[in-house]
This record gives sequence, C-alpha cells and structure tokens, in this order.
Amino acid sequence: MEAKAAARQRLEAARADLIELSHRIHAHPELGWQEEKAAQWVAQTLAEAGFSVQRGAYGLPTALLARAGSGPLHIAFCAEYDCLPGIGHACGHNIIAAIAVGAAIAAAAVADEVGLTVTVLGTPAEEVGDAAGKVVMLERGAFEGVHAAMMVHPGPLDVALPPMVAACAFDVFYTGKEAHAAAFPELGLNAADALVVAQTAIGLLRQHIRHSDRIHGIVTKGGDAANVIPAHTSARYIVRSKTLAQLDKLFPRVRACFEAGALATGCQVRIAGGDKPYADMLHDTELALLYQRNAEALGRQFRTAADTRPDVHPTAAGSTDMGNVSHRMPAIHPIIAIGSLPAVNHQPEFAAHCVTGEADRAIFDGALAMVWTAIDAATQASVRERLMAAHR
Repeated sequence: MEAKAAARQRLEAARADLIELSHRIHAHPELGWQEEKAAQWVAQTLAEAGFSVQRGAYGLPTALLARAGSGPLHIAFCAEYDCLPGIGHACGHNIIAAIAVGAAIAAAAVADEVGLTVTVLGTPAEEVGDAAGKVVMLERGAFEGVHAAMMVHPGPLDVALPPMVAACAFDVFYTGKEAHAAAFPELGLNAADALVVAQTAIGLLRQHIRHSDRIHGIVTKGGDAANVIPAHTSARYIVRSKTLAQLDKLFPRVRACFEAGALATGCQVRIAGGDKPYADMLHDTELALLYQRNAEALGRQFRTAADTRPDVHPTAAGSTDMGNVSHRMPAIHPIIAIGSLPAVNHQPEFAAHCVTGEADRAIFDGALAMVWTAIDAATQASVRERLMAAHR
C-alpha cells in the first residue's frame, strides 16, 4: 500500500531524532508528575514536525496534547515518560515516548490521504500506582472524541495481548505514642509493632487468595531511634487482581489487616489512596492482531501463552493506567522486545538495555507497526466502522 510506504519513508527520515529523544529522556530520568524536561522535549519534537501542541494540557503541568490531520477516524497514541525511583528508566518509558512520537509523525504524513486524525497524548505519572496520569486525564476529557488509543511498551518478549491486571496503591500511616524504650516501654504505643501485625496478617491472608492476586509493599518510615518507642510509621502497598471486580473484593480484606495492626497495638491508623485504581487491560483483539501482523512483517517473533520458556513467561502480568482507557474505548498495549533477557522490567539491568541498539530498533519497529495498524484501521471499512460505532 502506498500509504504504508509513505509512512515508513517519513519514519526513516525521523529515525535519528527519535533515537536522540529516547536517549535524552533516558539520561534525565524524572519521577511521575515531575517530567518537565521529557514533556518539553516531546512537545518540541512534535511541534517541529508540524503538530499543533498544547503543553500543560488538562491542568496537568507535564501532560501534553498534540494533533494533526482531519480525517474521520481519530486515533490517539499515548506517550509515557516518567521513571522509577532509584533505578531510572527501568521500564523503558523513554522508548514508549519515542515510539508514540514516531508513530504520530509517520501517521501525520498520510493522515488526510487515509482519513485519520492523529493525536498524541503525553500522559504523565504512569508509575505512581494510584490516580495516575491517564486516570486523571480521562476524568478531564482528554480522550473525548477518540475512536481508539494505542501505545507500545518495551519488555523482554514480543507479546500482542499481554495480560494487564487491575491494581490499586495506597499509603498507611500509624500513630502511636513515644516513650523510653528501656525505662518506660509500658507508656508507649508502638506504631512499628502495628506494621508488624499488619504484615503478619497479610502473610497469613496470602494462603486464602487467588493465585493471580498480588499484595506487595514497602515500609516508608519505621521509626526514628532504636531507644524511642516509634510513634509514627508508614508503608506504601499495592494490591493487584485480575479484574476490577476481583480487586474490589480483595482490597477490603487487605485494609482489614492494617486495621488489625492498629487494633492490636492501640495505635491510630489512616489509609490514604486506593480509590482510583488501575483497571485491567481489555485489549481490542482485532487491533492487537493487526499490530502483530504488521510487526511480524518487520521480522518480529511473538510469544503466546502456550510458550513455556523457563526464563520469562509471557503471561506474567503487570498493571497500567492504559487499562482504564481500554474500559472506555478500543485500545491496545502490545509489548515489544528489546533484547534484554535475562533482564526484565524494573531491574537496573533492564534500564541499561533501554539505550542499546536493540532498544533503538524497537523504537522504529514499534512506531512503524503501530502507524501501519492505524492505517489498516482507517482503510479497512469493517474495522473503521466498528471503531466509530463503538464510539457512538
């Protein structure tokens, strides 16, 4: 198809700039809601490519909206660019941003010809775990008028339909009473003990939950001095389940464990967050398989749930606020391999792989497969009409 060839030619012309953008974001990691440099660089690249760009979109300083084309089918490419604390871009959001920008630039070159409106949404704070960027942007109308949303995420394997589960993150704060730990321990209320009780209760709970459920967290404050009964402790936890419905049943059981810690020690407990969870990802199967076919045309090899590789299994599930988008409109979130094995996401070794030659190739392949998928959606009448009917 001539449109696909033209999109590829435009992407080839932008390849060096996209790699440079990815490497620059990687070299300057920024936490969620603090991605000032990354958002600026993404916006600048799109503006130079002819997009109309709104910085600080939807009242979020590090969100952005860029648009080109005026066709009837409206596709949004989502760009993430926040990092993880301590280990930087160990989930490859620098690659995600570059892929989204590349797909949009290539799509814009043929948008009017094939009937596309192309939007890039810079979506901050995907890693924060609660009330994340896309969740807030959905609430504020960022995806209104969009027929389908797409993004491509780096990982150890190419997977078209990766399982993404529901999740909620929350903070727990205990308040007790200080006392001399040796001379007057009976006068204290030990907030650290409250956390120990809660964690013990969670450990016992694990034998009575689904195999697919996850409960994990860290202590963010454990006390101030060994000779003072801790009066203030805190923790941050994440609870995950396959679906929002299952999460709604699991989360109260976990809350009860933290409440038990307060009850057992006489401390007060405050639980903050968890009310704006990540939804499970509902992949649009037809779009995902179009993406897979286009990526395979570039030499990509996909794994399925039937594979039994001992190093990494493709059914290993994470969570994403793209799941919330997928509950509102057709969406895809395929994984693209960057040659990282045995390193996997959220490891420092994976962060190092996100600026290798394989990662740079993934930027081109992911962007091209995604823009070809958008072209397929716009030019195949059955797909186009289904997407537009779903929006109506």
